[in-house]
Amino acid sequence: MRMFLLNLAAWLGAGLAHAQAPAVPSARPAVRHPVLTARPRPTRGPDLILLNGKIFTADTARPYVAALAITGNKILATGSTRAMQKLAAAHTQILDLRGKTVVPGFNDAHDHLGWLLRSKNAFVTEFSVPGLPKHAVRDSLARLVRNAAPGQWLSGTIGLTVFRDRTVRRPFLDSIAPNNPVVLEVQWGHGMVVNSQALRALGLADTAPDPLGGWYEREPGTRRLSGAMDEYAQFPFWQALARVLVAGLRAHAQEELSFGITTVQNLNSTLPGNAARQYFAEAALPVRTRVIAMPGTTDQGRRLREWTQPAAAAAGSLTYFSGIKYVVDGTSLEQDALRTTPYPGRPGWYGRLNFPPDTLRRILQEALASDRQLLLHVTGDSATALVLHLMKDLAPAEVWRPRRVRIEHGTGIRAATARDVQALGLVVVHTPQYGLQSPLRTWLTMGIPLALGPDGDINPFLAILRATTQQAAPSENLSREQAVRAYTWGGAYAEFAEATKGTLQPGRLADLAVLSQDVFSVPAPQLPAIRSVLTVLNGKIVYRAPK
Repeated sequence: MRMFLLNLAAWLGAGLAHAQAPAVPSARPAVRHPVLTARPRPTRGPDLILLNGKIFTADTARPYVAALAITGNKILATGSTRAMQKLAAAHTQILDLRGKTVVPGFNDAHDHLGWLLRSKNAFVTEFSVPGLPKHAVRDSLARLVRNAAPGQWLSGTIGLTVFRDRTVRRPFLDSIAPNNPVVLEVQWGHGMVVNSQALRALGLADTAPDPLGGWYEREPGTRRLSGAMDEYAQFPFWQALARVLVAGLRAHAQEELSFGITTVQNLNSTLPGNAARQYFAEAALPVRTRVIAMPGTTDQGRRLREWTQPAAAAAGSLTYFSGIKYVVDGTSLEQDALRTTPYPGRPGWYGRLNFPPDTLRRILQEALASDRQLLLHVTGDSATALVLHLMKDLAPAEVWRPRRVRIEHGTGIRAATARDVQALGLVVVHTPQYGLQSPLRTWLTMGIPLALGPDGDINPFLAILRATTQQAAPSENLSREQAVRAYTWGGAYAEFAEATKGTLQPGRLADLAVLSQDVFSVPAPQLPAIRSVLTVLNGKIVYRAPK
């Protein structure tokens, strides 16, 4: 019998020895309601077999196996190395893992594709709440201006130091870049400052009313726009910057594959519906990409027309459209999350809602009347309590549970409201860098479905480090197995796709990653250095690490 043997160790070095690991604690049983389908292929023997590995299946009934076999785009069988060897046919490729760890392809459940993916006409800094000082922003912007043609959009990232400095407004930016539209964005997406050219490019006059869910800062005592704005007022500027996205999206997708990410759920704040269809069709990204509607607003209300019908995916495309997201409040970083207690140093300030309660009620009614999954960015405890109250008032828990309404971030969930979150079947999509106070283990124990989405931080192993070692209460740190399962099965569950992907079980889509180190045993400080050495998507090897 002729077989093709791929010896992983020959170009990666010796692997880790196979070892059994403890079973993964059970999570809430999945409701079968897949949004992805894969046609079964006739069994003709496996196309690819992985042997002698430490394969984490994310299946709580059988969390670890030594080998698996793939036929077409699906997993044919899992089990022992000897059992899988017996399935081999003449055409089968065999990969000897030499003890390497394999996990299901990571599912990044919360990303904003295009966020901070800019051209050479941008400066992007490391994440920092204070951000750059004023003089550094001035120097960075001046360098961009020297290399830009008149009319080119320029952008950069800032923190609260500059955003709260009222001397960094239109006149300041106009003095540096009089001939270019400029957008300075708060790094976590809640606040920006623009110049006069940017306002002119979008036709925004000083008399422009605030859009629903957002607001413009005005110069003291006047109606003149200062250039600073928040929340839904930012959407048109994000969309203007998005015109340079295609090349950046492709490069970003290749980087995702190098981390073992095979699915990205894109909360589409940067492109309106028609443009999103055009850009993602042109980009033809090599990872599964779920495009989730994020309608912008005007002073007249929500802009729903372009997002009324999800776009059908083209044959063979990995991009698909489903779901709709709204931003209910801001975040505690800029102190706009709606809380039950005032912010330190700001007596009487509790944050704010982006939408009035009657609009939130309407959004929830729309979720009940359709099969489109609803995703809500809600971070303050008062805003969270309001959403839960409205849901209970509109329908009983058994009506809500199958809809799997998502709470993005979940930082406003308290002990009293967690019971409602569980009863209503809400899915919490945890963003580790913003949720170090979250009681993750408690939520899992209660049966609250948990997914991970780093929200712009591409490295899943850094997110796993935070979720397993950095929670404020050490008892709330997840185990490594729990974190990986939340990043794989949890992400699939959060998009109704757990019946087709997220675990390495027979019949599931063959999306997986062979890791450079054992994510379950490597010392915690070494977690962020892990990469995928081999990424498989749809049963095909789509990424190999350099030799």
